[in-house]
Parts: sequence; C-alpha cells; structure tokens
Amino acid sequence: MSIFVDKTSKVIVQGITGKTARYHTKEMLAYGTSIVGGVSPGKDASTVEGVPVFSSVTEAVEATGANTSIIYVPAAFAAEAIIEATLAEIETVICITEHIPINDMIKVKSFMKNKKTQLIGPNCPGIITPGETKIGIMPGHIHRKGDVGIVSRSGTLTYEAVHQIGSYGLGQSTAIGIGGDPIIGTSFIDVLKAFNEDAATKSVVMIGEIGGDAEEDAAEWIKNYMTKPVVAYISGMTAPAGKRMGHAGAIISAGKGSAREKIQVLEACGIPVAENPSLIGATLVEELVTKGLWDISVKIRK
Repeated sequence: MSIFVDKTSKVIVQGITGKTARYHTKEMLAYGTSIVGGVSPGKDASTVEGVPVFSSVTEAVEATGANTSIIYVPAAFAAEAIIEATLAEIETVICITEHIPINDMIKVKSFMKNKKTQLIGPNCPGIITPGETKIGIMPGHIHRKGDVGIVSRSGTLTYEAVHQIGSYGLGQSTAIGIGGDPIIGTSFIDVLKAFNEDAATKSVVMIGEIGGDAEEDAAEWIKNYMTKPVVAYISGMTAPAGKRMGHAGAIISAGKGSAREKIQVLEACGIPVAENPSLIGATLVEELVTKGLWDISVKIRK
C-alpha cells in the first residue's frame, strides 16, 4: 500500500510541451510511471516522448481514463490549470509550479472546497511511492521501498532524509513534498492521517520550517491521534524575524512561526526532534529502538 498514488495511477502532464515538463516526463517514464497523456492547448495531435498530447484535461481524461495530474504550467496560468483538473474530477493533482500569486491560490483554495480532488503543492517536488511510481522532480534512484513515510515542506531536505534513513537499511512507503508556499492544497495533518491509516507505513519523518503554524497543529494532532512513531526536524533556527528564507511561506512574522517555538511545541507533544539535518536518520532509528521496533545491531525491523 501507499498514500495518494501507486502503480495503478494513470498520469497526465499539464504543460507537457514545455522544456522542463519534457525533461521530467522522460524521467518519470524511465522510472516506470504510467503517463498516459499530456495537455497543451493548441498542440493536440502531437506527442512528447511517445505520449499523446490533448488540448484539454477533460479530453485527456475521456481518452485515457487518467486519475492523476502533474502540473508544470507557468505561474501566471497554474491556478487555472489546477481548476481545470479539478473540474475534470482528477483524483490527485500535483502542482510543481512555484511563484503562483497568493491571490490566485486563495481563489483555488476556495474553489476546491468540497471537491473530490486532492491537491499536492504548489511549489513542491511531488510524490513518490518507491518501486511503483514517481510523480515529480525528485531523483528516483535515491529512493528505496520500505515502511517509513516522509512528509516535508522542503524538497532538498526530503532527499537528505531519504539518504540518511537509507544508510540504516530503511526505505520509504511514500515520500511527499507538500510545498513551501503560504497556501497549499495538502497539509501535514492530511498526510499524517493518510500515513496513520496506511498499513505499509510503520513510522513517519516530518520535516518543517519556519513560518505559519502547520507544524504546531500537526504536533497536537500527532499527540492526540497518531498511533505510529513520528520524528521531526525544523529548519531555520538562525533565521531572522521579518525576512523570507527560501520558500514564500518561510517567514517569521508578528513574532510567531520561529523554529524554536515549533520545536518546543513538538517536544511538548512527545515528538523527538533532530537537532540538525544530519541527525534526521539517527533520530528516527533512536526512536524505533526506544520503542522496541528496531534491532540496530542487525538492522531488522521488529
């Protein structure tokens, strides 16, 4: 099992004729992802990497039965692309695009309320179920199949966590980047709920950063409802207040959203927090050993 996507996911690529989308379409196909179509208005009847191109998402869905979409559309048109996929009742939409105006995402968020579509992103690396499907821009070769769920606001730190837990012989059930913008489609809690219900996920790594209160909300949810071990890391300990650090949502404003505050809440809720990014894997393993779920001497899951 996995969350949101698996080998049965039939994917279309919105904006497939763009340079970036072409490159990642090729990479996703090489990984084994089932890409059944692309969308580029006015360029239907053509192909990209052997994938048929349609003029609209609705046409692509009708012709291919697609249930998943990945969006590489430029920022000015990305909100419209998300809405188009939602209207076509795509189940899971992954939006890679960054720099989408906040006002556009406010409209998208309102429009998607009570719709069946699950939006991941925007401004995210995507989602991967190792050995089954890769829908995004992450380097597939670093991932290995296993039972650790990873959810992160940072793409780069996701890759670091993957590498570290791999050094202990552990792999991932699903790794998902939820995006670093102020307004995103899928929250930490959404993903934690899915991991909690997923039989293939035995533990979770949550990677957050400064800005907002999503990590604090997630900590309270974990304390009250999570039945599986969770460890965390929060980036931005030295970030100054009032300055955006990397992601649009990574800003300490009105004295709230600092890394220290988030760590205090996480630890108060009983969630181990790695002191620095190089200790994410070690923190997970230590928690598994403490709970009697891991024999580090032979690297065997109990």
